[in-house]
Amino acid sequence: MSVNGFGHVFRVTTWGESHGPALGATVDGTPPGVPLDEAAIQPWLDRRRPGQSRLTTQRQEADAVRILSGVFEGRTTGTPIQLMIENTDQRSKDYGEIARSFRPGHADITYHLKYGHRDYRGGGRSSARETAARVAAGGVARAVLAELAPGLGITGYMVRMGTLGIDRARFDAGEIDRNPLFCPDPVAAAEWAEALEGIRKAQDSVGAVVEVTVRGCPPGLGAPVYAKLDTDLAAAMMSINAVKGVEIGEGMAAAALRGSENADEIRMGPHGPEFRSNHAGGILGGISTGQDIVVRFAVKPTSSILTPRRSITAAGEEVDLVTKGRHDPCVGIRAVPVAEAMAACVILDHLLLDRAQTGGRRGAIG
Repeated sequence: MSVNGFGHVFRVTTWGESHGPALGATVDGTPPGVPLDEAAIQPWLDRRRPGQSRLTTQRQEADAVRILSGVFEGRTTGTPIQLMIENTDQRSKDYGEIARSFRPGHADITYHLKYGHRDYRGGGRSSARETAARVAAGGVARAVLAELAPGLGITGYMVRMGTLGIDRARFDAGEIDRNPLFCPDPVAAAEWAEALEGIRKAQDSVGAVVEVTVRGCPPGLGAPVYAKLDTDLAAAMMSINAVKGVEIGEGMAAAALRGSENADEIRMGPHGPEFRSNHAGGILGGISTGQDIVVRFAVKPTSSILTPRRSITAAGEEVDLVTKGRHDPCVGIRAVPVAEAMAACVILDHLLLDRAQTGGRRGAIG
């Protein structure tokens, strides 16, 4: 069995390959009556779309989404929504020389070992091109969240590129969409752009750290043990191409804290409980607290580079391999809208799960 979907109630199954005629997603579990059309989804795809600056791959794709089912007269019907995005700028000839070789750092060798047959054109199913379908599905999730939780907002941004980080004292949410790096620090954004241009000219690549904040998430989402909200969020982020580590709240840094520092103290406020800090990242025992949910993940450097790397062929011959084609010098940039989409899908899934189990009932305090 090959697992190509995720979610419990709001379920997303993606399909298609990097160099196939099209790719897309089947979205099931959407409540009926939600206003939805292509125009509601397209802006999210436009943020992920390649070729918009010299700092990302120059593959030119319109990424125009089509809704094939599940919507009638501008509203969801409650039946599966089929989303399709055509591929229009494939250059499969770029991959002819690696048909029998394995690109270091890619899934080529593991796909070959598992299946014995693989689509070598851009990595086929393992290509980051697949994430366009996730972003389209995330657009559907956002449309539903706007109806069910209108105060909820999801924002992704880069906080590190290689060894360069942001200064949180300069954090400006309005700056995120004003630069191609999705960086909330305008000073860092300029420094990163200059550094990345040098990395690109050196025919190399660099990694990144992306952070996603979910604001206005109601408390009570998630379930103990096997359906924890943080478990599903971590799995969703880890499933994004090139992600090698995920943390919630303080994450790995919590290991260096004492219990007196890490435990978020609580006081009673005029509208209910108030936490004095948010080391937990908005989730306790797998259940949302109502605070901001903070998820962070590390993206490895793009493995497709023009610098020769040692590898082998399917016949076991040793080769020096150069990966031609159009690639991102920092794949973390375009991971930002993908991460937002995955967060939207997971949050909506857990919101629907909670409605099914508790009907929105909550324990009283005070």
